[in-house]
Amino acid sequence: MSLAWSKMNEGRSFLARVWALAAPYWRSEERWRARGLLAAVVALTLGGVGLLVLLNNWNREFYNALEQRDAGAFGQLLLQFCVLAAVFIVGSVYRLFLTQQLEFRWRAWLTRRYLSAWLNERAYYQMELQPADASKPDNPDQRISEDLRYFTQGTLSLGLGLLSSVVTLVSFIVILWSVSGPLAFAVGGREVSIPGYMVWVAIAYAAAGSVLTHLIGRPLIKLNVRQEHTEADFRFNLVRVRENAEGVALSRGEAAEEAGLLRRFDAIRDNWWALMYATRRLTAFTVGYAQIAAVFPILVAAPRYFAGAISLGVLMQISQAFGQVQDSLSWFVNSYGTLANWKASVDRLLTFETALVHTAPTQAAPTQTVPAGATLAGAGLLTAGGSGLHADGLDLAVPTGRVVLSGASFDVAPGDHVLLKGPSGSGKSTLFRAIAGIWPFGKGSISLPEGARVLFLPQKPYFPLGSLREAVSYPSAGDTFDDAAIREALAAVQLDSLSARLDDVQSWNLQLSGGEQQRLALARALLQRPDWLFLDEATSALDEASEAHVYEQIGRRLPDATVVSIAHRPGVAAYHTRTLELVPDVTAGRWSLHAPAVVPASPQLPANGVAVAA
Repeated sequence: MSLAWSKMNEGRSFLARVWALAAPYWRSEERWRARGLLAAVVALTLGGVGLLVLLNNWNREFYNALEQRDAGAFGQLLLQFCVLAAVFIVGSVYRLFLTQQLEFRWRAWLTRRYLSAWLNERAYYQMELQPADASKPDNPDQRISEDLRYFTQGTLSLGLGLLSSVVTLVSFIVILWSVSGPLAFAVGGREVSIPGYMVWVAIAYAAAGSVLTHLIGRPLIKLNVRQEHTEADFRFNLVRVRENAEGVALSRGEAAEEAGLLRRFDAIRDNWWALMYATRRLTAFTVGYAQIAAVFPILVAAPRYFAGAISLGVLMQISQAFGQVQDSLSWFVNSYGTLANWKASVDRLLTFETALVHTAPTQAAPTQTVPAGATLAGAGLLTAGGSGLHADGLDLAVPTGRVVLSGASFDVAPGDHVLLKGPSGSGKSTLFRAIAGIWPFGKGSISLPEGARVLFLPQKPYFPLGSLREAVSYPSAGDTFDDAAIREALAAVQLDSLSARLDDVQSWNLQLSGGEQQRLALARALLQRPDWLFLDEATSALDEASEAHVYEQIGRRLPDATVVSIAHRPGVAAYHTRTLELVPDVTAGRWSLHAPAVVPASPQLPANGVAVAA
């Protein structure tokens, strides 16, 4: 009893969570259109059931006319059938059309909602930082592209199917009760009569089928979840090979990639075979169940027909009514495969939804501006206020909990050009992530001026799929800057050769060398004109002359910008007025920040604060 109660509570909890996923759309700004479409679909569904009732009555009259060899009634009934069939066809077509329309509008609304939660809150980044466990959603792209489709499609299909089955059951159970008559037999010399006995036969038949279907098909739910996971994992790794084609080619890594891809495909194959065997067992039962159901009511009612108690028309009406009742009661049997797929998608969406709720929120939107009073990091590190960059008591850790930077406090004034130095792995990029407001592991405080326009350029730039104009304008829209401004920025970073290709659509991370990619990203800075520019080894792929050139361009074209750079080449120090250095704390096994306010003695600094070569 306790196990059954636990299962019941689990089912209620699942349905409550499903409702939490579905309900927002029906209360959204699209609610009236959505409710109108749903009402139309429901009306057409009920109308279809009404036509089935009329067809059932027609069935009785038609077979009685055949039995009585009544040619006149036969012709009239054929004409009546044509009318009923035409109405049924039109209703079915529009029911499908409106259902598909509602399904896609719901999916589109959910897609916008999930994309907003996944991107604008920077949850996409925070999720990747979490340790892998059962609660971490895999392949969020699949959740949004595939599982939302399965959810909307399955919910409407199953919901409308269940409604149709309930209404059909109520309608035909009355017909079956009235036409099947009582079943009379003697038990121990005593006469027993069961009224509407075909109804009880249908209920027993469907109940037995439902129980057996669940027992046979139960493994399908877990297998469908696993199949979605393995397919997504394989597809993700194919995309990674395409996106990193140059690195794979230069490394001659084709054999290793092929082995990895085949290993992931083997996981698909193994699960697919298990899915095939489980589906075969379920299909064998459900097809056999349906075939037996086609003749079962005639076998049960035949004795009364041969005894002359009912006509051929009534026998056929009983057969059809039994089929409708049995089919309605067998909704679970007929929909089990769809239910298994639907539940697998719902489980994945619920995991994704939970991860979105529990992921620490970061910046509310991917803007370049620091909003007043905003908390921009998951750990509450970054706020807006003051006139410069201020950090106090800053401890930063990696996702495993190990502290990499301890007790850091420093200030950067507007207009400063600061070089952040330290060995690889000392936490420089982690510090930049904390300043950007995207690093949730740490404590202390960081503040940037309210309203400051901030731009971070990482060592490996990101380019969206699209034209060169969109790549160089990112994260602004492609039409934000005119052609003249874009060409001027490209010329400033020695990419004049690309000026004629602004509308070319390419995979720019594959078309351009590492140095060209970094220069294209630096052209963004010249276009965006940020107040605060953070360069995380953003010139590491350039030769020294090109590096010097772009720093000179930054100094000339962004004279009021504050620049904070991470770099390893000694020559870069000439373009900065201060140095912050990460030094090892041997006793604590971590790094601390040393902040001497030192201006390089040589070369000389111009009035804008940027050093130039002597």
